This record gives sequence, C-alpha cells and structure tokens, in this order.
Amino acid sequence: MNNINNYKKMDINYFKRIRILDGGMGQELLRRGLKTKGTLWSANALINENYHNLVIDTHCDFINSGAEVIVTTTFATRRMRLKENGVENQFEKLNIIAGQLANKAKEKSKKNILIAGGLPPQYLTYLDDNRDDEKIKMNYYEQALILNPYIDFFYFDVLSSMKEFKLGIEAIREFNKPYLIGIHISEGTKLPSGETITDVINSINTDKILGVMLSCVSPENYLLNINELQKTGFPFGFKINGFKTTLSNYAEKYRGSQGNPNKILGIRNDLSNKKIFEFTKKTKDMGATILGGCCEIKPSQIREISKIIN
Repeated sequence: MNNINNYKKMDINYFKRIRILDGGMGQELLRRGLKTKGTLWSANALINENYHNLVIDTHCDFINSGAEVIVTTTFATRRMRLKENGVENQFEKLNIIAGQLANKAKEKSKKNILIAGGLPPQYLTYLDDNRDDEKIKMNYYEQALILNPYIDFFYFDVLSSMKEFKLGIEAIREFNKPYLIGIHISEGTKLPSGETITDVINSINTDKILGVMLSCVSPENYLLNINELQKTGFPFGFKINGFKTTLSNYAEKYRGSQGNPNKILGIRNDLSNKKIFEFTKKTKDMGATILGGCCEIKPSQIREISKIIN
C-alpha cells in the first residue's frame, strides 16, 4: 500500500460546518495496555512494533465512533522528549511511523477522513516555551518536514504562548498547508504565558488558519472562554480533557513519577455520556463547529459528541 497521503488542496472553510475530531490517543493507548518507559508516553507505541496494530485499531475506533479527523500520534515524538529518554536518534523514524500508521487506519476504515499532523509544544507541556526563537522554530520545522507527506493539515496541539504559535506558523510556511491552532488554558482566561486568546490571534499570520480551539481543557474552562473564541471570527471549538486538573508544574512532577499522567492530574468520573452530550449541544448552540476530545476522552465519548450531527 502507499503509506503517503494523497494530499489535495484543503478547503479553508472545512471547519465552518460541524466537524468531529478524535479523542486522546495517548491515554487511550495506555488504557488498552500500552506499557511506557520514562516519559515516552505514546511514543513507546511507535518504538515497539508490537504496539503498531494497537495504534491503528485505536485510530479506527475513534473514526468508527464518528471522528472525521484524526491526529497523528506525535505528541511525545518531539526532540526534547525523545532526548530525555535517550532515543533522540529515532526522531525521524518515529514521526514517519506515526504518519504511516494514521494513513493505514484511514485505509482500514474505508472512510473519507482527514489526517492532522500533530505539532506539540516543543519544550514542556502546559508551560510556555521561553527558549531561543530560532531553536523553537527549528524544532517545529524539523517535525513538520517529516509529517508533511502524510497529512492534510497541521494542528498546533496544546501550546501555551503567543510566541510558540507565531514561531510554529512561520516554521511551516514553506509547506503551504493550512493549520488549526489548539490553545491551552489551564484555568481562568489566560494562557500559561499570561496572554489571552485575542493576544494570540492578533500576533499570528492567519492567512491559512482553519480555526481556533481550546485544547486539553476542562468543559467548564472552555465555557469560561467561549465568548472570546466567538470574537476571533474564525471557526472555533474544543478538544476537552477528562483530567481533574492541568497543573503548571506538571512537567516536573511527570519527570519524577513517569508512567501515566493521570497519576498526577487525576481522572474525572463525572463526565457521563449524558453530560458530554449536553455540553456538546450547548457549545454547538453557541456556535462551536470543531468538536473533539483530548486526554482521557474515549471513543465512546466521541460517539456521544458525534450524536450532535445525527
């Protein structure tokens, strides 16, 4: 089979109608038996070939639950995460495998879904990246370059500062593909950098922007910020999580504990199918068109979200 996605110019208005995204691949893989090492998290499912079918099947389960877009399993294949686990030499290989497995899932599903190239924060999670601009930009460029042949568009996944979005968008310019931005706000109305959604939008090149999301946030915090999302003028929505919290010092705690992030961040037990559906309906009625899940959101919950268009 041809593992490289036959990319055609994507409709910049794709997210102006309701679209369903997938849920949290990393946490779902762990729930299904993935054994990780250090802070490799979902990257270990790419390193260990025995888990490749698990990645494909998990992508497919999200697709069969209604997802029209899946995100490559590349959140932990950033250079820094691989380096701190002693496997930086596999950077190119692992990002290629992530692109290939997403495409295999698309073929297996026989559905006309899109593949988003997940570009995570290139430093730490839930913290803004204050490193040198050129270093950050190069990190994004290197990962995007590898993913580019396998994807329909780029997705900036759970970024925490205006600077990261600006540099990331500059880094992918030569690939001439649109992008979806996923802003992280742990609590309140400001990013970990202290900036607002409006600050981000006013600072970035929006020529190829597909939409604006809040990513890996609670349903409650999404609603707290929905008015500002509405004001951007772009399609908007969410990838909500099922964590109890997203701590600003999570990265250091995770390095110490390793294993499963939910041991630090906790798991909510109150996100019933009814609550997920009611939340989705409320946000849809308020104009949201990009509907999906992040960490701890399972295929069964994506099915509840997808009921909004049935």
